Amino acid sequence: MANISSPGYLRRGLDELFQLARATPIVPACDTFYFVRHGETDGNYQRIFQRADQPLNARGLEQAQAAATVLRAHPLQRIVASTMDRAWVTAEILGRPHGLAPEPEDGLRERWFGDLVGTPSADHDWREDPPNGETLATFVSRTQAGIRRGLADAHVKRTVLVGHGGILYVLAPSLGLELATEVLANATPLRFDRDGAAWRMTRLADIGASGDNVA
Repeated sequence: MANISSPGYLRRGLDELFQLARATPIVPACDTFYFVRHGETDGNYQRIFQRADQPLNARGLEQAQAAATVLRAHPLQRIVASTMDRAWVTAEILGRPHGLAPEPEDGLRERWFGDLVGTPSADHDWREDPPNGETLATFVSRTQAGIRRGLADAHVKRTVLVGHGGILYVLAPSLGLELATEVLANATPLRFDRDGAAWRMTRLADIGASGDNVA
């Protein structure tokens, strides 16, 4: 199991992102919830910063359906999703077996990279503020607010958050968890369970996608 802080993996500057997230822990009202990153897009494959309306590619649609098949066995009650197309369509597919429509949550949108959209993302340092994009501190704060809203109802026991790799970068350390590379893969269904005062994250299936491009 490779940790995302391993040398050369993904982006530089992640330690600062994690520190910002850990500084303001999230305490969900529920004891169990799920998270699914959107399925693959051509932007993931090309390793570029993506448009908000970047659609899933054929493989991404298959991955979303595979995740829906896995989650069919779980009694889901609510789906809260990023309004970016790739996450929204993934959420719609996840909800069909349960008769659920996704609820929009802009706080779960990927960090906006402004003028960098359409350019290569492989060597990006997350500490660098993109021109006309979100600062790192703004992104972390906005994401945590969206997660809190999505998990604020103690009566809803089985909520699925559908978002992006960057959202998982914020979510895990906000709960005091470490991230391994395999949980970042597209459309990987993750379950989070409260374990006393701590949280436990479980990967429910290996959908077979690469986690190399996060946004």
